[in-house]
Amino acid sequence: MRAVGVNPWVWSSPVDDRALAVLIPQIAAFGFDAIELPVEQPGDWDPTRTRDLLAAHGLTAAAVCAVTPPGRDLVTTTAAVAEETVAYLKGCIDSAAAVGAPCVGGPVYASVGRTWRMTAAERTACYADFRRAIVPVADHAGERGVSIGVEPLNRYETSVVNTVEQTLEMITGLPSVVGLMIDTYHLNIEEANPYAALAVAGPHIKHVQVSGTDRGAPGADHFDWPRFFAVLDGTGYPGAVCIESFTSDNDTIATAASIWRPLARSQDQLALDGLGHLRRLLR
Repeated sequence: MRAVGVNPWVWSSPVDDRALAVLIPQIAAFGFDAIELPVEQPGDWDPTRTRDLLAAHGLTAAAVCAVTPPGRDLVTTTAAVAEETVAYLKGCIDSAAAVGAPCVGGPVYASVGRTWRMTAAERTACYADFRRAIVPVADHAGERGVSIGVEPLNRYETSVVNTVEQTLEMITGLPSVVGLMIDTYHLNIEEANPYAALAVAGPHIKHVQVSGTDRGAPGADHFDWPRFFAVLDGTGYPGAVCIESFTSDNDTIATAASIWRPLARSQDQLALDGLGHLRRLLR
């Protein structure tokens, strides 16, 4: 059976050592197999301590999630900002290797919420900027046995890549260690046919996040989840699927993710409902 994971952002932000000490035992007790580990700021959680805590509770690290607030950019930015972002991403890769996570994923190209109009020529130049900037990160990842999942976001969160097709165009020519991270929330918004897009992404998928179409629990929405998993199985992707949603208790993350109302009776219920739905499908 495919592993099912969850991101601690469902309950907490920042995700740091103190939060993980509470949440890892709880996530294991709920019946999850795996966890995503976001790196909001370098040093928020200690990789060695986290690795040991996961092992003690029978969980695996499905991915490390790169976080790109304002000031973390690889495209249409200054050389200094790009250099700092490369250093941050290399640190994420080191953390992933330390906890045994196979992938670092996220919108590694630009900060979330940064949007601007581009002509076709400007978009071509933007994608070329990304390919040049990500090379040292890809080399670092390859040396440590970690892949990079580039995540297309919806149009309100980025203007760089919104679709699978755009993302594949942007990563063309890069080492195979660079692929896609799929998030069903964005897939549902941006793809005319999410299931066909998933099939196209198939050979390049490095990690998969799932959430309801309103960012709530998978299954409490209109998405065709049986069809999604039938296509995902057909791609040959062997990895975990991880529920990503967000707590509204942290002003910064709630604003960034546009969480303006409760998405379930409680965050525990969101996680448990989503897990139950995914388990039933994956049987």
